[in-house]
Amino acid sequence: RELVDLKIIWNKTKHDVKFPLDSTGSELKQKIHSITGLPPAMQKVMYKGLVPEDKTLREIKVTSGAKIMVVGSTINDVLAVNTPKDAAQQDAKAEENRKEPLCRQKQHRKVLDKGKPEDVMPSVKGAQERLPTVPLSGMYNKSGGKVRLTFKLEQDQLWIGTKERTEKLPMGSIKNVVSEPIEGHEDYHMMAFQLGPTEASYYWVYWVPTQYVDAIKDTVLGKWQYF
Repeated sequence: RELVDLKIIWNKTKHDVKFPLDSTGSELKQKIHSITGLPPAMQKVMYKGLVPEDKTLREIKVTSGAKIMVVGSTINDVLAVNTPKDAAQQDAKAEENRKEPLCRQKQHRKVLDKGKPEDVMPSVKGAQERLPTVPLSGMYNKSGGKVRLTFKLEQDQLWIGTKERTEKLPMGSIKNVVSEPIEGHEDYHMMAFQLGPTEASYYWVYWVPTQYVDAIKDTVLGKWQYF
């Protein structure tokens, strides 16, 4: 096979390459990929205009010593440009959220501004109690509907019940439990069960009596069982 000497120039770097004259533009892109790490789909290869992928170098009259210009960014370059800004924005947003108590955040205010439900279970400030044998009821979920929590220890499940339906969740599927006292009503907490990888998967429950918060966390996260 007849070889031709090429100077491949990418990112101000020159690469001297011997390449078969009867290879196609597509094969040349593969060769450039092996030299530069630049995926073929992200390459613009130029010799007197864009090099067609389906034509051979002989057909487009490439001669020995020809300069082949390559334009394109590797995936890492693209990520390096995009990531810091996005990450910085996310960090700033997370930092802002951390500074602001959960109960002041807009999404939670909508529910908390309805006030304490009349039929919520009484709280015992400063106490830690075992889970009651009856469901925890009279609380709100994030849409302001009534919700009750039933701990089915023998089945290792948490049942989240609303007027419309009851979700039966295996305890093992709940990745985390977070809670925070409600400002002005510190004897009640707002609590979230994390059901997936992101914050969007949190199931929020408002007006959880403070004496049951630790028992709920320990039971759901499997530290020990309350019988």
